[in-house]
Amino acid sequence: MVRVGLVGVGFMGRTHFDAYANIPNTQVTALADIDPHRAKGDMSTVWGNLPTGGTSQLPMDGVASTTDYKELVAMDDVDVIDICVQTPGHKDVALAATKAGKHVVCEKPLARTSSDARQIATAANQSEGYFMPAMCIRFWPGWSWAKEVLDNGRFGKVLAANFRRVSDPPPGWYQDGALSGGAALDLHLHDTDFVQYLFGVPNGVSSHGYVKHTGEVDHLVTTYLYDDVPLVVAEGGWAMSGGFGFTMRYTINFENATIDYNLDRGDEALVIHQGGNTEVITIESKSGQEVELAYFADCIEKGEPPSVVTVDDAVAAIRIVEAEVQSVRTGAPVTM
Repeated sequence: MVRVGLVGVGFMGRTHFDAYANIPNTQVTALADIDPHRAKGDMSTVWGNLPTGGTSQLPMDGVASTTDYKELVAMDDVDVIDICVQTPGHKDVALAATKAGKHVVCEKPLARTSSDARQIATAANQSEGYFMPAMCIRFWPGWSWAKEVLDNGRFGKVLAANFRRVSDPPPGWYQDGALSGGAALDLHLHDTDFVQYLFGVPNGVSSHGYVKHTGEVDHLVTTYLYDDVPLVVAEGGWAMSGGFGFTMRYTINFENATIDYNLDRGDEALVIHQGGNTEVITIESKSGQEVELAYFADCIEKGEPPSVVTVDDAVAAIRIVEAEVQSVRTGAPVTM
């Protein structure tokens, strides 16, 4: 049994807690949050952008509670530190956890800046425990399938890939770009990372966008520049008017087929268009968070470091986003 201490019990902390309830070889044994009510599992004031319902009061039987993450890190009955605090707090918790030799899973983005992310990566690579950034889109049913068919060459070479992830503005601390990094770092990073997962780090980026709510880039469109893929574009932002909600989708055009994922289609989210026919692909109803956390628990039990995503991948994703933001602000392409 992999015993988990969850640090940060907001929307994403609740999402992780609910995911662990569906993973048989895991058990949450401790919670830490600076808010004493949340530390005790009270989710009544927590916001979220995914239609999962979620838990309003976490079941706390057998779960320790503290407002000091250092106390949680020191607990003997915690194998994994799951970091879901606000982005600027990732570094301190990660450094403490890696120093203690704990296994660590850290929500994205790994850190507020690539410089802080590199410090985490250095510590993680020297630690006795395993470290996995929680880049959930690499694991998301329908998205992981896209990686599989690209790698096995089922539909030939990729001619174009387009990604879109947009929403109305999130509340709370996300509105402070100094904390969240705006939509570019907090939301669009998902697709930037998935692009590098599919195609590698681009040669450069050319981005256009604007600031609306946070003082940082809140909506942008990026063209990622590659020698071997003609067209790769991603749009991300949380600048839509209130009531718009949240959507994510991709369209990848191969030589011999077009695959299209659209969250708004529900059970028919993923389709293949090929030879004049359209086929709906059945995918798991699990969230990417549940799949990634189950994967990490299996890695720990097998004694195998995670390979689907590494701490160095997470650093690279932030570097690419920072180049995108630079491109928006300067109006010029940026070479990686």
